[in-house]
Amino acid sequence: MPSIKFFEEELKYMQIFEALTSARTRDCVMDHDRGRILFLVEKGDMGLAIGKNGSNIKRINKLLGKNVEIVEAAEDPEGLIRNSLLPAQVQAVKLSKTVDGKIIAYVTVNPKDKGIAIGKNGNKIARARIFAKRHFNIDDVIIR
Repeated sequence: MPSIKFFEEELKYMQIFEALTSARTRDCVMDHDRGRILFLVEKGDMGLAIGKNGSNIKRINKLLGKNVEIVEAAEDPEGLIRNSLLPAQVQAVKLSKTVDGKIIAYVTVNPKDKGIAIGKNGNKIARARIFAKRHFNIDDVIIR
């Protein structure tokens, strides 16, 4: 697994997130291009992170003035990619190495869920690519 370096801003947001939700965070990514903050929470902490009827997400969005998105951590790349693309139904994740050494994750989704997996303006697939790269050194995630 690659080593992740946090900037002061990300550490600050992780502390705020944990204080407000009691969910344990594993990662925080400032996605400035898409105007959002991505949090990776420990397995089993999604309920705490979201809160009743999404109350924690709404509070954090308002407090930070940015969209907050949460993904549940997984110990393997397939699980993390599946979690990143929820609620799309992922049928399979296959990792493949190219001749130049890049690792590509090919994700098969239910055909009716392809749009959900990609997300509005490609937000979901971008989120999957960010976390797959940061945590498992996967160069690209392709939906088919």
